[in-house]
Amino acid sequence: MNAVWNGANTRIRMCEVGTRDGLQMEAQFVPTEDKIALVNALSHTGLAKIEVSSFTSPTAIPALRDAEIVMREIERVPGVVYTALVPNMRGAERAIDARTDELNLVMSVSETHNLANLRMTREQSFASLSQVIALAQQARVAVNVSLSCVFGCPMEGDVAEPDVWALVQRFADLGVQGITLCDTTGMAYPTQVASITAQALARWSQTEFTLHFHNTRGMGLANVLAAIDAGARQFDASLGGLGGCPYAPGASGNVCSEEIVHALQCMGYDTGVDLDALVAAAQRLPELIGHDVPSQIVKAGKRLDTHPVPADFDAIRARALARDQKPT
Repeated sequence: MNAVWNGANTRIRMCEVGTRDGLQMEAQFVPTEDKIALVNALSHTGLAKIEVSSFTSPTAIPALRDAEIVMREIERVPGVVYTALVPNMRGAERAIDARTDELNLVMSVSETHNLANLRMTREQSFASLSQVIALAQQARVAVNVSLSCVFGCPMEGDVAEPDVWALVQRFADLGVQGITLCDTTGMAYPTQVASITAQALARWSQTEFTLHFHNTRGMGLANVLAAIDAGARQFDASLGGLGGCPYAPGASGNVCSEEIVHALQCMGYDTGVDLDALVAAAQRLPELIGHDVPSQIVKAGKRLDTHPVPADFDAIRARALARDQKPT
């Protein structure tokens, strides 16, 4: 049996991005105190990292306009890394002042997507992020860089792998702690994922790689397993399966945290996560955001969650047994 099908207590670290990547897509503003309570609940589930918010302009992302308050007032559980998306120097200064553990910087491997999403060329983005990295290093704050569209661009199609590796190398040369390879719009497929993951881990063994998948075309879990088989051990996922992308029509959310944890635990992997506590947090989402969530675990429960027998079960059994008593 291929090793990927037997987790054998292999440790997988889960990073929760729903409180940023998920909530930023929601039309209904989640009150600040509810955001804080949600992060606090997630902090006690055993997640390795939580992307709390985004220090972007409140005009650009009004759903996360309370980033400073949330980051300052959450409970800090030992062992959990509290990260936040930072787009520029001003955002970095705000995040550092709010005691963020890690700055997550974002740019796209695709020139078209980078222009559409960030209004900058790739070179302009790299120059801007280089300044942020220098600031973070001076403040002794960790940096992760999330590279969008590694597995494909919704406007360009396939992305050339040399473009991916060139950016990975440039950021590695700047001394960032981690790099996230992002399937921004759900274009990745398992054999592609296995190849790219294996190459990244082999070529930059000192860099901490995270894989970030969307379930747009129903291949999210398959891509996670392909990445694990290739050696990946850290993944982004979103509570309830929230999220999406404004530049990918029809794109669904990130892979669902409780679905991925449930599947991996069934297979013997050690995620360090209390699944019941994670599901309880996900069950609070519909009330907070005003609509149902994609999560099948929220809808159907875990595989061994049982349901009551029919109310007339005793009568059904009695009739079935009575048939055995009739003469043939």
